[in-house]
Amino acid sequence: MAGAGVETAVEWLVSVAPDPDACRREWERNPRGVALLPAGRRWDVLILPGELGYPTFDVLTRLIDRPGPVLSDFGDARMGFFVAPGTVARWVGTGVRGVGQGTWIVVPHPGGASNGGVRWLIPPDGSGTLTDAALLELAMHDAVARQAENGRD
Repeated sequence: MAGAGVETAVEWLVSVAPDPDACRREWERNPRGVALLPAGRRWDVLILPGELGYPTFDVLTRLIDRPGPVLSDFGDARMGFFVAPGTVARWVGTGVRGVGQGTWIVVPHPGGASNGGVRWLIPPDGSGTLTDAALLELAMHDAVARQAENGRD
């Protein structure tokens, strides 16, 4: 993502921060290029374990051209899908952690290089595009079904 696209994504992300300028400074100063941002205003994040997240991501990216932002962290152990605010309060599934109102999440700079920690698989584009939670759930079910089929082969 170059120039104006990165800046638009930065503006979208920092718009939720209590102090957007402090968030920008944190991205610049933090050696990992990450900052803490509050969830629940413009987005919630559904966090899937990597063994479910990657197959779900594969299904999701076959269903739609560009889902909302997706994070991966620490050796790809977990994936975070950005969904509409309020989703976490309504989510009933098991094995999925939710980051919503009243919680914070580590977010890398949308234009920065990965430093071995949290990285974007799909960075935000600044438009506010989020992954539809119902579509994400369908992709999860499809991924689990495919895993079960492959386990029987």
